[in-house]
Amino acid sequence: MRHDGKRAPAGRGARRAVLLAAGAAAFGAMLATPAWSQSFTDRFKSLFGGSSSEPAPTISNGPAPETDLTCPPVTIRPGAATYAVGLPGKEASGNDLRYQVVIGRTARECNLNSGTITAHIGIQGRVIAGPAGAPGTVEVPIRVAVVQDGVSPKTVFTKAYRTVVNMGTDGSVPFSLVTEDVVYPAPSAAANDAYVFYIGFDPQALKPEPRARKKK
Repeated sequence: MRHDGKRAPAGRGARRAVLLAAGAAAFGAMLATPAWSQSFTDRFKSLFGGSSSEPAPTISNGPAPETDLTCPPVTIRPGAATYAVGLPGKEASGNDLRYQVVIGRTARECNLNSGTITAHIGIQGRVIAGPAGAPGTVEVPIRVAVVQDGVSPKTVFTKAYRTVVNMGTDGSVPFSLVTEDVVYPAPSAAANDAYVFYIGFDPQALKPEPRARKKK
C-alpha cells in the first residue's frame, strides 16, 4: 500500500509475509516541538518514517506464507475529533472555554505473527488553552477501536487511553500517543478491506471505575 492510501499493484515483491505499514502523515514536523517531546518524535520517525515522501516500510516478523492483508486505515469517528472543556457548570464555548484538544496527525503499523495482528497506532495533536484558562495539567482521553465495518459493524477490539499534558505558559501544547497493546485475530482476506482503526476523544474514559459491590 502506498502512502497516498491507494493499493499498489499485486506482486510477490509487495506481499512478503507481512502487513504493509503506512502512515497517514509523518510525525516529524507537526509544528514547533518542545524539547520534552522530542522522544515522541524520535519514536514516530522510528515506527512510521520521518518523511511522507518515503516509501511505506515493510514490517516483518520472521518467515511466513505470503498474504494479501494490509494495515487498516485510521479514521476519526464523527463528532470525536475535538474535546472541549469549560468552567464547572458552563458550556465549553466563548469565555467559559478552559481548553480544547484536537487531533492533528495519525499513523499506524501492523505486524502479523501466528494468525494475530499487533498494531501500533500513533496519534498526535494539541491542547489549546481557552479564555477561561487551562489547568496546569490536562488529561487527554482517547479511545482506539478495531472495527469490521459493514451493514452491522462489529467491534473487534476497543480500549480507552489517557495521556497527561503539562500545559506550561505557551497556551498551545502538543500531545502524543502510541498504542502498544492493540492485538486482534487476523481477518480473512475477504474481510480485510472492511477493517478500520477508529479513534476519537472519549470523555467517559476519565470517569472513575464504579466500585465493586461488597458481598454480604
